[in-house]
Amino acid sequence: MSNQETNSNNFVLKDLTSILTGGYILAGTYAIKYVLDTFLVDDTTLETVSFKAIQLLILLLSLLVLIAASLTIYFKAKKTSKKLDNMLWNVNTKTVFKKFSIGVLVIIFTLFFLVKLAFFNYLAPVFLLFYGVLLFFLKNKNRKDFLILSFLSIVLGVLCFLIPTYWYSSLSILGIAHITYGVVVKN
Repeated sequence: MSNQETNSNNFVLKDLTSILTGGYILAGTYAIKYVLDTFLVDDTTLETVSFKAIQLLILLLSLLVLIAASLTIYFKAKKTSKKLDNMLWNVNTKTVFKKFSIGVLVIIFTLFFLVKLAFFNYLAPVFLLFYGVLLFFLKNKNRKDFLILSFLSIVLGVLCFLIPTYWYSSLSILGIAHITYGVVVKN
């Protein structure tokens, strides 16, 4: 194999991968909003559920979105590397995987810390800001258009700091932006 084949990065967020990630974000956002609305309304089945159980359910929904998006990226990269007859794990993919893992761990620990301090209004803005920074660090030199998602996420995070109730709309816009990016940006 040539140096280009062994050093190509197959872990990219474009095409179907970006569309599915946007769909996961939209579905997770809608599910969390539904759980919160159902919990806050008096005449529903979730009114007898404790606050800790609601927190756990929201955490599980968020982790499900993260796992689904990560697996989508992995399986798409595996398929692409097999189709191009490249090695899946090479220098570039290992670097991207390390950056992704560190970024996700930082986001998870920060959000966990905010939950422990009961700063629930800051969860969405901090997530959006850190997600934007993570996307910035994962950008590819050949894909400068990927910075649009990073910039949008940071702007939405700032808006969420200013208007905390804007979290649902911000995450929905991010999901729609991922879908649009996947449709518009092709190989």
